[in-house]
This record gives sequence, C-alpha cells and structure tokens, in this order.
Amino acid sequence: METAQIGWIAAIIVGGFAGWFASMFMKSDTGVLLNIVLGIVGAAVANLLLGLVGVGLGGWLGYLIAGFIGACILIAIARAVRR
Repeated sequence: METAQIGWIAAIIVGGFAGWFASMFMKSDTGVLLNIVLGIVGAAVANLLLGLVGVGLGGWLGYLIAGFIGACILIAIARAVRR
C-alpha cells in the first residue's frame, strides 16, 4: 500500500506549524523562517529516526507529528552545542 505524500507547498505550511509548535513547546525564540526550516528538516530527521525503529508516518498529520518531534530534537541539539 502506498503512503500518502504531501506536496512542497503543503510541506512548507505544515513544517511551519510544526516548527512553531516545537518552538513554543521548547520555549525557543525563533523567527517564522527558522520555524519553517526547523519543521521541514525536523520532519526529515524524525522520519529517518522513526524509520530505523520501524515506524512510518504519512500524510498531513504524520508530517506534523514528525516535524514537531524532529524540530524539538534539533532545538535541543542547538542548545547543547551553544552551551
């Protein structure tokens, strides 16, 4: 069975929301552009990590969840590197 994919415009929108939610959750002061980047890159990172343990997320909600998890991971890594 094929997994549902979203387009690049939807990836930007959903990635922006995922990055925004992650920045609010992690109490990080990031701008709109960085939120979008965090959400999109975070989704790629989280999908890679979740794929290693056999979990696959697809569609809008899966991309949002993966983006949130990945953005939180990236924010935590950035904080650890800065200190």
